Amino acid sequence: MTARLNSAQPYALGLFRIVIGLLFVCHGAAKLFGVLGGADGNGGTVDTGTWPSWYAGVIELVGGSLVLLGLGTRAAAFICSGSMAYAYFKMHQTNALWPMENGGESAAMYCWAFLLLVFTGSGALGVDQLLAKRSTATEKRAAEHRPVAA
Repeated sequence: MTARLNSAQPYALGLFRIVIGLLFVCHGAAKLFGVLGGADGNGGTVDTGTWPSWYAGVIELVGGSLVLLGLGTRAAAFICSGSMAYAYFKMHQTNALWPMENGGESAAMYCWAFLLLVFTGSGALGVDQLLAKRSTATEKRAAEHRPVAA
């Protein structure tokens, strides 16, 4: 049973990455474009250049898209994790200590989810894996055609 679960681990990690990235993109799209209820729940957007909301929206949209695709996953997840740590400590923890009390549960969970992806990588089903396979195949073909030196 453990062996079967271990063999499915890259796919479970890939699906985790896709879901987290998609949810994060939704947050960014809501802030920047007013979709899905918008930044205020009434279809509103944040003003361009507003600190930190607009910048958070850009990180959520771009970083979430990269994580969703599995392209530059570790770097994008690192930036996303940092933005959520900032959101938690600057916007939420000033109100109360615990996430249940200060409304920062989603920021804390996103922070830790993205930090996990920094250390695990994209898993299966990502562009990172496709590019890695392609470069490995190219290197292998180049090695096969290399003349043997005496």
